[in-house]
Amino acid sequence: MYRITKEFHFSASHQLTHLPDEHQCARMHGHNYIVVVELASADLNQDGFVRDYHELKPLKTYIDETFDHQHLNDVLDCVTTAENMARHFYDWCAARWPETAAVKISETPKTWAEYRP
Repeated sequence: MYRITKEFHFSASHQLTHLPDEHQCARMHGHNYIVVVELASADLNQDGFVRDYHELKPLKTYIDETFDHQHLNDVLDCVTTAENMARHFYDWCAARWPETAAVKISETPKTWAEYRP
């Protein structure tokens, strides 16, 4: 199996309002997010790629226009946990690129969530 990954960055705020007031994520706060999309295929295309990295540019555009420097609670129709965001980005990517295998999203250098069906 061949696998490729590409990393994207954005900064945004969010608030997990369903948590107790004493929980740090109950307050509005921000992260410098890293989204890593993984594509996989048993075979390479005629150019020798799983998919040309350049073809992933629409994800950068989507992230920049929809998420960068936004309040995620206003953008997403789900609780803005890293887990739900990983699923959101996975679904967006899989609708465009059938080779999508997983999406990982990091909120900090030490924390990340992954969605892999």
